[in-house]
Amino acid sequence: MDTKSIFMAFFIINTLVSCAYPCLGQEDIDDKALVNPGEFDTLDALSPASQEYNIYMLENLPPKYKTYLGTCADKMGPSGISECNEDVLREILTNKPVSRECCLMVVRAGKECYMEIRKFMFRLYQLKRFASQVSFKTNEVWNRCSAEVESPSSSHDHAI
Repeated sequence: MDTKSIFMAFFIINTLVSCAYPCLGQEDIDDKALVNPGEFDTLDALSPASQEYNIYMLENLPPKYKTYLGTCADKMGPSGISECNEDVLREILTNKPVSRECCLMVVRAGKECYMEIRKFMFRLYQLKRFASQVSFKTNEVWNRCSAEVESPSSSHDHAI
């Protein structure tokens, strides 16, 4: 067997193994916090340029999409979109779990609304750098909240 054949065999085996076991080829980043808890509160600091970016982005959203996001926010309830939204972002970015009450608001809004609000939030200037890294964690938060709210053992006679 010549060197080229050995290299090709190694390359093919390596490719097959990495496809079958992708975790062998990468560090598990899903459990790591994207932001240190102490840094989370500084994420909302905006420069004039970043404010202009957010305003431009908001102004150019289709009206139906803005209405849809508003409807989703309404489904979470009056305190849901402000208090709970920040808590959900904190869980996604720092791994600090949201409260059961927040989970109730998230599940009340529904998965489609929850996911769309997250997608929108990570388009904002101060969060967009995390957009490519949060999809798994966003889904994980939904799954945890959904399981917690629907679990009879964690039920406290709350209706959704």
